[in-house]
Amino acid sequence: MSDFRPQPLLHDAHVVLRAPTQAWSDSTGDMGAEAVHGLYHSNTRVIDTLSFSVEGHSLEPLRELDDTAMSTTFTTVLRGLPGERADPRFRVERTRVVDAGRMSEEIVFNSALPDAVRLTAVLRLHADFTPIHLVKDGLRNEQPVPGTTGGGRGGSDGDGGPAFASWSDDGVTLRVTAPGAVLTHSDGELEFRWPVEVPAGGAPRIAWWAELDDERAVVQAVTDDPGWDADAVPAYDLRIRRWVQHALTDLVALRVTLRDHDEPFLAAGAPWFFTLFGRDSLWAAHFMLPLDQRLAMSTLRALSQLQGTKVDPLTAEQPGKIMHELRPAMLELAQQSIVLPPLYYGTIDATPLWITLLRDAWHAGASGVEVKALLPNLAMALAWMRDYGMSDDGFLRYADESGRGLSNQGWKDSDDSIQWRDGRLAEGPIALCEVQGYAYAAAMAGAELLESFGEPGAEEWRSWAAALRQRFNDAFWVSSPDGDYPAIALDAHGQKVDSVASNMGHLLGTGILDHEGAALVARRLLSSEMRSGFGLRTMSTAESGYWPMAYHGGSVWAHDTAIAVLGLAREGFHGEARVLADELVSAAVQLDFRMPELHAGDERRGTETPVPYPAACRPQAWSAAAAIAIAFAVR
Repeated sequence: MSDFRPQPLLHDAHVVLRAPTQAWSDSTGDMGAEAVHGLYHSNTRVIDTLSFSVEGHSLEPLRELDDTAMSTTFTTVLRGLPGERADPRFRVERTRVVDAGRMSEEIVFNSALPDAVRLTAVLRLHADFTPIHLVKDGLRNEQPVPGTTGGGRGGSDGDGGPAFASWSDDGVTLRVTAPGAVLTHSDGELEFRWPVEVPAGGAPRIAWWAELDDERAVVQAVTDDPGWDADAVPAYDLRIRRWVQHALTDLVALRVTLRDHDEPFLAAGAPWFFTLFGRDSLWAAHFMLPLDQRLAMSTLRALSQLQGTKVDPLTAEQPGKIMHELRPAMLELAQQSIVLPPLYYGTIDATPLWITLLRDAWHAGASGVEVKALLPNLAMALAWMRDYGMSDDGFLRYADESGRGLSNQGWKDSDDSIQWRDGRLAEGPIALCEVQGYAYAAAMAGAELLESFGEPGAEEWRSWAAALRQRFNDAFWVSSPDGDYPAIALDAHGQKVDSVASNMGHLLGTGILDHEGAALVARRLLSSEMRSGFGLRTMSTAESGYWPMAYHGGSVWAHDTAIAVLGLAREGFHGEARVLADELVSAAVQLDFRMPELHAGDERRGTETPVPYPAACRPQAWSAAAAIAIAFAVR
């Protein structure tokens, strides 16, 4: 028997969040039926099961109404009470609000019965304190976490105050308070019971809350309002207006800062990535630039604080390199044989993306004072591309030197993402096509900034970029009867990895392609093999390795399609950009305007909903921010 454990599925679960706190449940608000369910804070799931019932009666779900990403009302109906008629006459509404370090619920009993009823409301919960990487691997903490209880008429100390329970484990604390409840506990499960009298036509309410803290957390919430206005985003129809509105509420909930710092950035996504990711946070900030250049600058500054200063193969750190991800402790994904240090630099693309975002933020209105303060970091990042990122053949390549890090270090970072047309995996070190485009654009952007601020080196970097552009166009193009196209990568032997993949869309707008090359890429992206009807597939249906639910081998990622749309628009292919944008907007409509990390790349037939990728994170920063990018690109 295999000991493989599947990761939790997410597509049917309901989430309420404000980073770094999140609550995953079913459609009634209860937790425990699915592996992902629970209340999480920072890097730990603190509650794994939670249920609310009215003793002796069942609650049946009617709807979930999301006010924002941070609050939801679960409406249920309670049947079987005296005086009931054919129409349900008793509803229970459970409003859940999640803020950073806190989840609260207010439960309202709405009665249209002719007589008063007396009920007992029951809340049961269990605290498990499982590290989030174990939850992702399908595991849980099997050791009981000691807690204390007190207060309330049934509390352990009988003091008559609000019933409460508290736990603490390895720096993480949880306290649950339930005014007016009687508290009992057995075998690790706590039960809060409220006597509730509901008068005829009345609507009494009860409340409880959970407070959480993690002294080891590496990020903390942002409490101010970013002032994002959906009406400031152009929208060519009501669908995109709805998408933008939903996306902005999700993005507010994903705003965090490094602990003890005040530089907001977007955490990558829920549930697994409530932290700083170099690539993800940079792309999300880039998509948001037309609306808010302050987010770009604070993201750049946050990443500059962790910019590499030394060579360390275990962490993949190198001088000038921009980090990949930050966590409070070692991340061990046993089933993937991956062990990542708390601060990990295993990314080939974050550094050039940092450089181009700095230039683009300046163009968008960032002050010269702010930009000038980051010029030393710019110089280090440029030098990293030349001295560490680039291999002997003149291309930026990656390889995992630690033996336990990520085998692929571009945005398609799954271990099977770089394939030949026949399905064979490419041998590294690998030179991704889009990374060469990023590097070209970064060198040109760096040259512009150096020249504009009176610093030396601009011509050197323009020459470096021109040479890279020539090498790229000599080495990457694959001949095909259907039209030439850029290989997804060069392998360790300099051979063109010839699968047709969405990576080529990232080349558009970087300047590394001439007009003829850009036209060939545009034509290929708009082919039936690449377009799903709900966005751009990550791999062509003609490839042996294609599968619509493969993470990077046929699925559709919103940010990937958005990058292609932006590039097409920059290259002057506005009709093609509109076609892909409309497909992604159609997907957003069908997905209730909360675009997940990815969805399956099945062919669209009629008006059906995209097939979910069931383990896709949501909300995801660059998927949500894609709405803003699309809106401005095709206005």
